[in-house]
Amino acid sequence: MYDVGTIDFAVYEDSDEFVGMASVTLPDKNQKVITINGAGVGGDVEVPVSGHYDAMTITFAFTNYSPRVARLREHRRHNIELRVAQQNEDPVAGQLVTDAVKHVLVVVPKSASGGTVAPASPGDMTIVASVRYWATYVNGKKLDEIDPLNRVDIVNGVDYNAPVRAALGK
Repeated sequence: MYDVGTIDFAVYEDSDEFVGMASVTLPDKNQKVITINGAGVGGDVEVPVSGHYDAMTITFAFTNYSPRVARLREHRRHNIELRVAQQNEDPVAGQLVTDAVKHVLVVVPKSASGGTVAPASPGDMTIVASVRYWATYVNGKKLDEIDPLNRVDIVNGVDYNAPVRAALGK
């Protein structure tokens, strides 16, 4: 099985679809690191700290400004679902396979670009938001979840922060 690419996607907020969205740039998942050095260590070694990530940012790009876009700029938490139809190929069976990928995010807008206005062309208005929560499902199975406020760090189905919560009595 190998990945081919995205067939199409849809973005929803509270079950209301954002029609006309051009693209979404998902956040980077950068773990915070501690640099260790000293006796017995030949130089510096970076050690990723379990469950700690740099702030995550998502960018929504639109072709036009609309009431739905204005709603996404409201100063509040937004519950977003990004649903992706992803095409893969099984070369052994000779079949194309469509996987359902769903990103569930809680975001808070932090900036917006007015974009460009020009004749006979789409605008390129963007909204940038801070990500407070992000879970990813493939064909209904949760693979990843980052929830810094509740100390959840699931990668490929394994909760690496479960021992941390247990050590803290949570």
